Amino acid sequence: MAVRYEEALRYLWGLRRLGAKSDLTVIQAILKDLGDPQRTFRSIHITGSKGKGSTAEMCASVLKAAGYRTGLYTSPHLLSYRERTVVDGKKIPKEKVAECVQSVRESADRLLAAGKVDREPTFFEVTTAMAFTHFQREKVDAGVVEVGLGGRLDATNTLDSSVCAVTTLELEHTEILGPTLTHIAREKSGIFHKGARAVTGVTSGEGYEELARNAFRLGVPLWRLGKEVQADRTSFDRTSQTFDVHTPLHSHPGLKLPLLGSFQVDNAGVAVAALDLFSEATGLKIPEKAYRQGLAATVWPGRLERLSNRPPFYADAAHTVMSAQALAGALEEIEPEASPQENVLLFSCLKDKRMEEILATLSGLAATLVLTELKNDRAMPVKEMERVAKGLFQRILVAPQMSQAISLARSATGPHGYLLATGSTYLISEVEAVAQGVTVEEPGLSDPLPSPRGPGVASSSKRRRAIPQV
Repeated sequence: MAVRYEEALRYLWGLRRLGAKSDLTVIQAILKDLGDPQRTFRSIHITGSKGKGSTAEMCASVLKAAGYRTGLYTSPHLLSYRERTVVDGKKIPKEKVAECVQSVRESADRLLAAGKVDREPTFFEVTTAMAFTHFQREKVDAGVVEVGLGGRLDATNTLDSSVCAVTTLELEHTEILGPTLTHIAREKSGIFHKGARAVTGVTSGEGYEELARNAFRLGVPLWRLGKEVQADRTSFDRTSQTFDVHTPLHSHPGLKLPLLGSFQVDNAGVAVAALDLFSEATGLKIPEKAYRQGLAATVWPGRLERLSNRPPFYADAAHTVMSAQALAGALEEIEPEASPQENVLLFSCLKDKRMEEILATLSGLAATLVLTELKNDRAMPVKEMERVAKGLFQRILVAPQMSQAISLARSATGPHGYLLATGSTYLISEVEAVAQGVTVEEPGLSDPLPSPRGPGVASSSKRRRAIPQV
């Protein structure tokens, strides 16, 4: 009997509390048992503290415009689990999710029964193996794959990619990746391997030095934004921006991107450089027309996305200090005449974020803050957010649910102001659902992190959240 989509989701939801062991043994064993689907397509592998999803989408859009069957794997999702695995711009169909997850599950069960692995796979491992299996079955020419967390021990690091990219570095997930930028750079440069080429948007400092050191050790040529790669914005407005990119291989003048914020020009510079390197490494030709068409067609929801005009309503998934700084700078450019007294910030975040620094960074944008708690078991309690926000904002309002929070924030926005929702990808998921008037296809799913009790330790089934009907 065929496995249904809902059954596949229930299996995945059951895995979400499992701790991730500190090696790639299980995912490697599963992929080998499945015939190593990750080796059936050429790939670009992208990591970074911020910008990796946008960069991946740009790469995939250009490759699709060039006529190649293109797979895109990103995380997390906003409204549907199927957003994570895309071929030629189309989400994986429900029946394909069911088929591929079943294949991965059967493989894992065989390996466990034979004693070849010592634990069940995690949610992210199953999702990664499912995506690679789907790409194989769909016969993709090229895959663009975003790292889930870090790089060295990420399930996606089973790829033998032609090109690797590191977009940015910031102190994030320090309890897992390490306390300094050097530690974080070491983990992220773990995707470098002999025979690959690499590009980074990291321009200087201890993080760049660690990236360069690891690239040199492996013999990986490393291009740097601002040195070998130049990305210069020439114009922008509230709908798009125009820029030039120059790499050692090609010049790409007059490119246009519908994504807002100068930081997206940097991401585009990394994407274009990665594509130049990918074309050289694989022999897959990318006409200049494809760069133009692909970048112009790039869509990446929840990244400085304008949801409405009255009032101007922006949504951005910024959840780190660096991304909050970039967001603040971008809005000051896009809405230079807006009055902070009339602007409203709608905010919520997870417990592991540097909330005080993020709110301090954003406090100059708006006098009014609207807080709500996310539907997520890692959500920061409203009372804690309210405590931290006191003194940073003139007015703090609280709403119990997202629909009420958006209504409250809209009504509080002045005629010369704008509304900004930010703080978490999970916040943007809820905002997008309300703004679009749709129901989230699946319950919110946090990507699993290693158990605080140590690697390889699964949570008790009593601690797993009940799996709702879909």
